[in-house]
Amino acid sequence: MFRTGVPEPKIEYAPKHYICKRAGQPLVLDGRVDKAFWDAAEWTDDFVDIEGDLRPKPGKQTRVKMLWDDEYFYFAAELIEDQIWATLTERDSVIFYDNDFEIFIDPDGDTHQYYEFEINALNTIWDLLLVKPYRDGGPPVNGWDINGLKTAVYIDGELNRPDADNRKWSLEVAIPWTSLKECAEEGRRPAPGEFWRVNFSRVEWQTEVQDGEYRKVLNPETGKPYPEDNWVWSPMGIINMHYPELWGYVVFADNEGHQSFTLPEDERIKWELRRLYYRQRNYYEAHGEFIQDANQLMGEDTWSIQPVIETTRSLFQISAPSSDGTALICIREDGKLWKE
Repeated sequence: MFRTGVPEPKIEYAPKHYICKRAGQPLVLDGRVDKAFWDAAEWTDDFVDIEGDLRPKPGKQTRVKMLWDDEYFYFAAELIEDQIWATLTERDSVIFYDNDFEIFIDPDGDTHQYYEFEINALNTIWDLLLVKPYRDGGPPVNGWDINGLKTAVYIDGELNRPDADNRKWSLEVAIPWTSLKECAEEGRRPAPGEFWRVNFSRVEWQTEVQDGEYRKVLNPETGKPYPEDNWVWSPMGIINMHYPELWGYVVFADNEGHQSFTLPEDERIKWELRRLYYRQRNYYEAHGEFIQDANQLMGEDTWSIQPVIETTRSLFQISAPSSDGTALICIREDGKLWKE
């Protein structure tokens, strides 16, 4: 039973999108992004704060490129940085205790069964599978590994040397579909024209130099480091990456088309159902029961759907017709979203 509330993000629904082209050649990973392999890929927009326009723009640029072929989903990231440091060397450490770069992938867009990948400037990684978001009671599966994963990091400067001429660090990641398709629709890699939900995060700590080493800046009131900054590709409107419904849309293009993206109407319907899920969960936290009257849950806001709500003492399901009227789109109390 889910008695906890779910904070509603303070953001308009406008996830970023990216046209991911096919790679034209094999990738030899060295962490550098200034080579022929990446020439065909466009850069994403520069990263913004995780809360979007609620916070100032980051002071250091971060951007990403993506490509794909029959074997791999490829990523390249460039992080402008004058303080290049890392300490963690053991795989599956909590990498965001260092400055890091993170990839999140939800293949089928139902917000369950998705992947998280983190990497630091030492090329140490943490890969895990999320059964459900934490808000929905889902534990992380830390023992899950990406078999066949390839990674590389390039340092334009010197690692852990505050006196060096540091400019940036960059990375390349190749994730095989054999691992990613585990949570994908029909257990397969994407086809041209299809999209997956993807987002990225850069964790940046405040640091200072002490005794020739980087140290996190401590808050004198608490004796602990100040909270880290989270800079992302597609803003979340909340300091929490585990809202997969707000990640970007990555469209897999072939060489013959699929070079544009228009948000499908069903995605808008899913978002409206998701907003009702937030409200239903929050109402339960406050009142100990779920609302059965859709109008009461919707309030005076403008909606494009006419939802149907079914409840029991501890469960709920909210549904609305798909845009073409041939199916129902449904969401339940643990955030699972599907079409039937």
